[in-house]
Amino acid sequence: MGKLFIYIGTSLFSALLLVSCKNEVLPKPSSQLRLNYPIAKYAAFENHCPFTFNINSDAEIKEDKNCGFTITYPKMKATIYLTYKPVNGDINKLLRDAQKLTYEHVIKADDILEQPFINHEKKVYGMFYKVSGNAATNAQFYATDSVKHFLTASVYFYAKPNFDSIMPAADYIRNDMQTLMETIKWK
Repeated sequence: MGKLFIYIGTSLFSALLLVSCKNEVLPKPSSQLRLNYPIAKYAAFENHCPFTFNINSDAEIKEDKNCGFTITYPKMKATIYLTYKPVNGDINKLLRDAQKLTYEHVIKADDILEQPFINHEKKVYGMFYKVSGNAATNAQFYATDSVKHFLTASVYFYAKPNFDSIMPAADYIRNDMQTLMETIKWK
């Protein structure tokens, strides 16, 4: 009887083990990558250059040569390159160069949306470009007073352009670029 009891106990344990180790395939719930960025807080930036603008307080700014700047976003692995050139009577060449730079991305871009910018009070005129698709940059602009000053800016990410992956960061920085452009004041 002891052997029968052990046999029944072993059989029940084996059956229980087989039932409990069953690999049921359960569908996983769909999920989205959630990237939270802080609400942008802007502060005026001013130095010896002939213009001022507002910049996101989370960005790091470094002056390059000839009043050019690199504005970096280390957490987003992105940099805005801001270039200044005096007009010196050749506004048409500067405009052509700025537009050429933007439209070099047409090969990879799905669309390039132009948004004119005019601020008569501050004498700031320009164009903001939203570039969609897997282009190297997703936003660029130029701003000028048409007489003395000309600024261009573009953003680049330190990653292979995959627009779907960088879209939240790209939108955040594009908003910063628009704020920068809209707050330019010539000295």
